[in-house]
Amino acid sequence: MINKPFLSTSELAKISGMSRIAIFKKIQSGQIKARKQGRNYAIPAQEARILAPARSAAAGDFAIKKVVERAVKEYGETFKLLGKE
Repeated sequence: MINKPFLSTSELAKISGMSRIAIFKKIQSGQIKARKQGRNYAIPAQEARILAPARSAAAGDFAIKKVVERAVKEYGETFKLLGKE
């Protein structure tokens, strides 16, 4: 749980599993609300809670993709033979 009211772009990137560049792009496009403070952004902590469902879905998709890639790599020939039956 986040116990401070604002996060930096680096902190939000770490929590959300996204890159800092992706966070900056989302701020610039208005998908993430943030206040400019000097050269940095102060991002309300509730923005991290909003990103959490998207992160978990993306992480699940990535995990599935890796499993499928590994299965095809290891058992590709077997899959081809089974497909011919």
